[in-house]
Amino acid sequence: MSKSLAILMLIDLVLAANALVLATLLRLGKLGGTAEHGFGWPHVIVFALVLMLCGFFVELYNRDREFSKTETAVRIGVSLIVGFFALSALYYMFPDIHVGRGILLMALALFGIGQFIWHHCHGVLLSFPGIAQRVVILGNGSLGQKIEEIMPSVRNNYVFAGYIRPSQEAVCVPEASIVGNVDEIFDAVSRVKAHKIVVSLAERRGVLPVREILRCKLSGVEVVDALNFYEQLTGKLLVENINPSWFIFSNGFRVTRFIRCYKRVLDILFSTTGILLSLPLFPFIALAIKLDSRGQVFFRQNRVGEGEKEFMLYKFRTMTQDAEKNGAVWARENDPRVTRIGNFLRKTRLDEIPQLLNVLKGDMSFVGPRPERPEFVKMLEEKIPYYSKRHFVKPGVTGWAQVKYPYGASVEDALEKLRYDLYYIKNISPESVSLQS
Repeated sequence: MSKSLAILMLIDLVLAANALVLATLLRLGKLGGTAEHGFGWPHVIVFALVLMLCGFFVELYNRDREFSKTETAVRIGVSLIVGFFALSALYYMFPDIHVGRGILLMALALFGIGQFIWHHCHGVLLSFPGIAQRVVILGNGSLGQKIEEIMPSVRNNYVFAGYIRPSQEAVCVPEASIVGNVDEIFDAVSRVKAHKIVVSLAERRGVLPVREILRCKLSGVEVVDALNFYEQLTGKLLVENINPSWFIFSNGFRVTRFIRCYKRVLDILFSTTGILLSLPLFPFIALAIKLDSRGQVFFRQNRVGEGEKEFMLYKFRTMTQDAEKNGAVWARENDPRVTRIGNFLRKTRLDEIPQLLNVLKGDMSFVGPRPERPEFVKMLEEKIPYYSKRHFVKPGVTGWAQVKYPYGASVEDALEKLRYDLYYIKNISPESVSLQS
């Protein structure tokens, strides 16, 4: 466990304890409890520990990823809801540690506010000189250069400290950025006070200085593969540099039966609720579409789903009736084929409502890679490595790629979106399913 993570958790623990104490004082004006229930350290310890466990459940302490303010707030909110039910159950089973519901709700609110502020401040503190982690890159090829370039733009708690030059690779970086050779890696890492070594070698067999790297690791320096570090930095996978063995031995890509069942239950619950809530809008949307342009209200199109099986996708029509009279064309932002009402429906995402029927039927999920047309899938599988791997899970109404990347209208766009799709599949879990749904 890193020092920064230990400090993050310790302050959370203190905040949780103080939240319950402060809520009791505000509610009762004293810490003695009520006539029915006392108040003491056991109450504080149980409250704080349960909330810490809930934080682990929603991956608040996952330092492999950096969360935005919105995602942090959502995760804290889910953690507090889980904590409320967990504590309520404990208070029912063990009345001696019970606290009043008013105190509990106030304490959870105080802790949530304090935790959000602290986690935001913690991220800012990590960027300060002397606190940010110094990174050296073992290797001076294109992958190492790419990591150096993106590091300051996507994470503010890492500082590039220099390259370690391999013995059998041509020098492709400025000499001034090289801090040592591979045979003196321990001395170089110690000299620049690096916290992390990113291994970015084109060929490792017979080149990787195992003994020196092990010496660095035993001295407290973290060693990480370049592809994994790129994933941590960007929230996507560098598909071009991945080989089949990486998929086999990497952590993740475990879409278990439990995750599929859990996801399906949430899909049925949310799609049913969404359909019932949106039904009153159907007549008005249908009338607007018919008045705006000729053609059908609903748009149907074959898409490729899980296991590369085709299914019929439903949407409200947003384009002119003859939009594809000359063949299949990628949709793009500010597409001239989109009607006036269609433009409004797309911006508000109301055109996606009929896809709730696809979710209810089981063709789609709420969260997953966007389903593509068979014509494009065939072409993209020939041009992009591992494109078919996105079909290991059900396609989604929305997904990580849609959140992080705009409309795609080219092979290059499809490759970039695949990087995000594979990242989602790699990191899918019950917690991520709950949060993203």
